[in-house]
Amino acid sequence: MQRDMIPSVGPVTVGLVGAGPWAATMHGPVLAAGPETRLTAVWARRPQAAAELATTLGTTAVRSYEELLDRCEAVAFAVPPDVQAALGIRAAKAGKALLLEKPLALALDDARRLADAVDNAGVVSQVVLTKRYHPRTRAFLTAARDFPAIGARASYLHGAFLGGPFATGWRMTYGALHDLGPHLLDLADAALGRITDLRACGDPRRWVELTCLHQGGAVSQLSLSGAVGLPSSRAGIELFGAVGSMGLDFATVDHAGCWPIVRAEFAAAVRTKTPHSLDIRRGLLLQELLSTAARTMIG
Repeated sequence: MQRDMIPSVGPVTVGLVGAGPWAATMHGPVLAAGPETRLTAVWARRPQAAAELATTLGTTAVRSYEELLDRCEAVAFAVPPDVQAALGIRAAKAGKALLLEKPLALALDDARRLADAVDNAGVVSQVVLTKRYHPRTRAFLTAARDFPAIGARASYLHGAFLGGPFATGWRMTYGALHDLGPHLLDLADAALGRITDLRACGDPRRWVELTCLHQGGAVSQLSLSGAVGLPSSRAGIELFGAVGSMGLDFATVDHAGCWPIVRAEFAAAVRTKTPHSLDIRRGLLLQELLSTAARTMIG
């Protein structure tokens, strides 16, 4: 499909980049299901994997990234962060909206280049911080606005790095800081106010502690690990203040309740050309916090 033939009404046409476990279990099925989106192409660096996934999803595997860009209005990424950053710049320059994973990149400079490309192109962007789309999370953050917190404790702990489909590649190198850190940093920042200072301790491949100072004086302590032998993940945040406490257990948040909202809000943002609250600038803020944590890491 030529770029000038791309429809401006109806379902948003989306090309999927990636054919790994996350693309196969989340991005692909959700975007193919519609009705707000229509999956028009899959491209991956492994052609056979792309072909198999495309067949499963009832769409087409394309031979090149350029062909994918010609077939869609928007691009969804389910690839390692460094790959996402490079390909995302090309998509933005081609005028495509971007549905991005966290973190935006592995290096801060690459994330900044991606954000600048999106801004210069004026395209819509949205970051898949999955749990932020669940009604329970949104209700918690609404209530947190009126809760006079002086501190918080949060954790995201699981054993996925000990084996299985996610114990590979960039996750094993960069560990829990870059994989789980964006979720907790985002929630802490949203619940207690902008993080103004950050210190880290530990080993990202084992256990990391983040101590954050928030605008207004609240302090939060965030614990991260993907290397603990648990039957299921433990994840949540609890705020404390003079009036008591309030919390959110998001280990039990069902992704099935998040992804239709991701899809609908992304399509609405693309159609109305309205920036989403979880856009690339939010992703860049989290990337800057990750960079600070890595730079200050003691351990």
